[in-house]
Amino acid sequence: MKANADYTVVYNDDSIVVLNKRSGLLIAQDRYDVDAPRLDLSAEKEFGKLFAVHRIDKDTSGIVIYAKNAEAHKNLSMQFEGRNVKKTYHCLVNGRPLWENLHVDLKLLPDGDARHRTVVNKKNGKPSITDFINLGSCGPYSWIEAHPLTGRTHQIRAHLQANGFSIVCDPLYSGNQKPVRLSDIKKRYNGDVLEEKPLLSRLALHAYKLQINHPVTNEEMTFIAPYPKDMEAVRKQLAKIFKVDPLRED
Repeated sequence: MKANADYTVVYNDDSIVVLNKRSGLLIAQDRYDVDAPRLDLSAEKEFGKLFAVHRIDKDTSGIVIYAKNAEAHKNLSMQFEGRNVKKTYHCLVNGRPLWENLHVDLKLLPDGDARHRTVVNKKNGKPSITDFINLGSCGPYSWIEAHPLTGRTHQIRAHLQANGFSIVCDPLYSGNQKPVRLSDIKKRYNGDVLEEKPLLSRLALHAYKLQINHPVTNEEMTFIAPYPKDMEAVRKQLAKIFKVDPLRED
């Protein structure tokens, strides 16, 4: 796995490249901010021309796949459009859901308000489906696994908000942007609270797993993007204190 400030390489061959991106990077050009940092431009310095076949939010970290040629691009695009791709996201939310599983089927309208947020709109929205699994609560937080069956902008965030939950440090959909600090979750914190650096201070949403069929061989492939350092630090601390780990295989 080759390291880069913007991404690490999960998989690479003649047809596709799979990257684990940092939070804060666009996948492709954005009409609202044409000068914002972009993953495709950064990765093209290493891999040459890349073709985007799907998007994840700028503030979301995790797995992104690019095609390297027109044929692979067409094949993968059809897989995403046909909902033949399995996507798994992990997020840390504020609060403690009472459900173990939640199926959300609410029509969403991207760019639905002045802040360019995605809003629930039963009349003009596009069909949008997300399945959620409660992986366990840790004090004031809970780990949630999300499986979006459609690919709307901010879909996971909007569907969670519609059900009364917000992702930690979400600048758009949460009224609570408080970062995760060890002193808030550890009863006997011995450090200086004034000097303490947050464990995590960005949107706690990570594209964790992607399952596709290879565009040339048709082989079923599963790619996993390890948590970035900030999310991994939170996972370890919460697992140590509350004995709940979103990565534990039962």
